[in-house]
Parts: sequence; structure tokens; C-alpha cells
Amino acid sequence: MSQPIKQRLESSLSTAAASGRAIANYMLANLYELPFQTSADIAAKLGVSESTVGRFCRSIGYSHFKDLKNDLKTDLGEGPWLVGERLQEFRQQSSQSPQGLPHSFELEVGALMKVYEYSLTPTWQTVSQRLATRRKVFVAGFQTERGIAASMVHLLQYLRDGVQLVDGAAGHYADVLLSKPEECALVVFEARRYSRHALNLCRKAREAGIPVTLVTDTFCDWAEQNADEVFRVPTEFNLFWESTAAMLSLVHLLVNEVCKQLGPEVERRLEATAALHNEFVGYTSSPGPKQ
Repeated sequence: MSQPIKQRLESSLSTAAASGRAIANYMLANLYELPFQTSADIAAKLGVSESTVGRFCRSIGYSHFKDLKNDLKTDLGEGPWLVGERLQEFRQQSSQSPQGLPHSFELEVGALMKVYEYSLTPTWQTVSQRLATRRKVFVAGFQTERGIAASMVHLLQYLRDGVQLVDGAAGHYADVLLSKPEECALVVFEARRYSRHALNLCRKAREAGIPVTLVTDTFCDWAEQNADEVFRVPTEFNLFWESTAAMLSLVHLLVNEVCKQLGPEVERRLEATAALHNEFVGYTSSPGPKQ
């Protein structure tokens, strides 16, 4: 993808007012969904006026939001628009289903596209290498995101040792914050309404020199100031609850990359772990002989 729009949005983060930064962050995290949105949609999601969205577009060189979208089509190519065309048949076939379901599907596809786009970036390689090589890896999630953090921990524990789910029950997070910064890494999952625990843990970890990777939604306004890497994953799919399903897809992609970073020794650990599980718990079927 060519860079003009993305560069304009990124540049505005250092100069725009708070509302402008919120709009820029949202657009950067949802580039592939913008073709299907209006300025009113963005205003409603961010709690700003439609005229504020228009002023922001003008501040980065566009006459209005439609002008930005026209330029975006040049940058992105036909991909996002073709996604909409491919979904037309699905909409027609879903005429008997709940009215918003096809649109929810479209939004979720856009979120997955964003996650896979992240997997092609240098930042992704930096994070995966850190998770493969640091002696300790801490993973934290609060509220409904705790399950995603636990899933990442369980998957990584199959690949390597030294992986721990952060438990804040003691009230001090000393297991993380008193670790040697050069030996550990912290991954935090968070979505609105944001937990005070998440913000404080990210902030204190960075102050201690611990590298922090934050996986959050498109609205978090404290992310970049309190993390070394930020992966913003869309969570609004027109459902009753905001969905963090795409965050779990990010987890699986990241674990897959860590597996590649670790190399052949992973297989021995997987076999040993499976043997222990079979001894203590058992499986419904035995694996076939190794070829």
C-alpha cells in the first residue's frame, strides 16, 4: 500500500488536538473499514460531532471525508470495495436472518484483514522474537480480555517455559515489575471500558524498562504513551457486546510466528508435553505411529 494517507494520519498524531488524535487513531486502525463508513458513523463511535470529523479531514488536506475516501481507494486498491461486492450475495441469502448480521460479518472480515496486515510488519517480527527469546514472558488481561490472555499463555507454554499469566490478586504485580527488564517481556490485552489495572501495569512496566506490547481496540487514548508496541484490533461488529474475536486470531498468528522463531526444538517439547498429558489425563484416542 502506498503511504500518503497513512503518513498524513500518523503525522497528525503529534500535532492534532485530543479529538483529532482520536479520529486519526481510529482511521489508522480501520483503514480497510473506512470505505464502508460515513463521517456520521465515525462521529458516533468516537463521541464527537460530524463537523469535527470534517474539520479533521480538512486539517490533513482533504475537502471532506468523501474526498479522503476517494484518495484511500487509490491507496488501498480495489480490495476493500471488492470485499463489499463479494458480500452482496451473502446479504441476499441472509434476508431471513437478523437484519444486521451480514454487516457484522463484513466488519469482522475487516478486523481479520487488519490482524493479518499486522503480521507482515517489522513490529510483528520484533515482538515475536522477543517472546521467543526472553527468559520470562508475562501476559495480562483484565475483565473479558483475561480469557484471551490465558489462551495465549496456555499456547505459549506448549512451546517454551517461563510463560506466566499475570495475577493481580496480591495487589502489587511484583512478579512482573521486580523482574530484570532485560530478561522479560509483557503482553497486555485490554478493551474498553479500560481497567485501571491495565493502564497502571503498562505505565509502571515501561518505567521499569520492561518492554510492553499492548493489544487493544481502536479507541484507547493512552496506548501509545504507555507501550512499546500497540496492535489496535477492531472490536465493533454491530453486535450486543463488542467482540474481541479478532484479538484471539492475533494470538494464534503470533504464537505461530513464535513457533517458527524457536525452531526444531519445539517438536521435542510438544511431544514431551503430550506424553505428560496422556499420563496424567489421557486423550480420547492415541496418536498414530510417528512416520
